[in-house]
Amino acid sequence: MDLHDDGNMILKEIQTLEGHTDRVWSLAWNPATATSPVFASCSGDKTVRIWEQTPSTRLWHCKAVLEETHTRTVRSCAWSPSGKLLATASFDATTSIWENISGDFECVSTLEGHENEVKSVSWNASGSFLATCSRDKTVWIWEVMPGNEFECASVLQGHTQDVKMVKWHPTMDVLFSCSYDNTVKVWAEDGTGDWHCVQTLGESNNGHSSTVWALSFNAEGDRMVTCSDDLTLKIWETDVGRMVLGDDHAPWNHLCTLSGYHDRTIFSVHWSREGIIASGAADDGLRFFLENKDGLVDGPSYKLLLKREKAHNMDINSVQWGPGETRLLASTSDDGKIKIWELATLT
Repeated sequence: MDLHDDGNMILKEIQTLEGHTDRVWSLAWNPATATSPVFASCSGDKTVRIWEQTPSTRLWHCKAVLEETHTRTVRSCAWSPSGKLLATASFDATTSIWENISGDFECVSTLEGHENEVKSVSWNASGSFLATCSRDKTVWIWEVMPGNEFECASVLQGHTQDVKMVKWHPTMDVLFSCSYDNTVKVWAEDGTGDWHCVQTLGESNNGHSSTVWALSFNAEGDRMVTCSDDLTLKIWETDVGRMVLGDDHAPWNHLCTLSGYHDRTIFSVHWSREGIIASGAADDGLRFFLENKDGLVDGPSYKLLLKREKAHNMDINSVQWGPGETRLLASTSDDGKIKIWELATLT
């Protein structure tokens, strides 16, 4: 189907999931369950919930509650590429690793080292590294060892404020972090095991003027979108060919800025495999963007595909596209609910 034919898309609300007793911060789809989707959600109620779809009804239900491990808010969760391990980052300054052992989730490892709240966790594409970040302004890279052991490979210092999110590049072992200091930092290993900041995207190079909350990559890995407290989304581009040749320092350049679409902080952004950018914000709304292929005279630009006002009753904290072929999106909110949406074609 041609996504560039305007006006033929509709956002259907499939289901509202309740169970968390506090705000729902984040969610993560299991990448290994595209045919029968499973995702994890985490909350201020100190728990993680595992949700799965019943094939016959295509509705979601809570399969498991992971509790009595974290003592404070669970802020972020991420599945390993194989889908076998789930990492959960908490305000209790720890990151827990859970393994699905014959249907039951067991905490098999606890990563300690951050001084205070852990805000985000991310696995690299091969599952050999895990990254965490914290209000203590540091980013930690953990090497995944046999037997569910995790060894700190590097502590990255450079941000001057709370680090909100870490995200690995989808194909390269290059790490990205965004912060309350208004910047995105790009980190790469120098060949000797040492990790360094190779680029900082700040206000001086067309970056954000306030907290950067999240970032996401397109499927090819040559573009990145960032979202901010400055009410904008920014698209960045790199020469991924240079990166493939081993040049981790191929710079990221500002491509365009999307402004005027949200009127409160944009907390989350996620780029789908087929090129649709979803954003969720403190204005309780969802927005969907697509590259505008029509007028390339002035260089690449992005257009609003669809918007949904009041998608939740309170701030939207996370938006995540599902891994399967269908255009499923899940959103989480301060209202304690998770919503499943489908971006469908009007026929």
